[in-house]
Amino acid sequence: MLVIVGLYMMSPIKDIDLNDYAESIPAFITIIMMPLTYSISDGILCGMISYVAINACCGNFKKLSITMWVLAILFVLKYIFI
Repeated sequence: MLVIVGLYMMSPIKDIDLNDYAESIPAFITIIMMPLTYSISDGILCGMISYVAINACCGNFKKLSITMWVLAILFVLKYIFI
């Protein structure tokens, strides 16, 4: 049953815009980190941190809300202190 759920989770990958690196790299990091860390939540945390970092480096500040900045900082602090 879990394999079927995993396959259903993989179907939205085809909708990722691979030409936009600010979208595709965080998605790739999220997908790769989930099995490497054995944790869905840690994979999402890494994806969120990388999304904010990449968009900030590219100057896409309009894509980033205050909430995303606060969450990314909290997630980085979580990894530093835990």
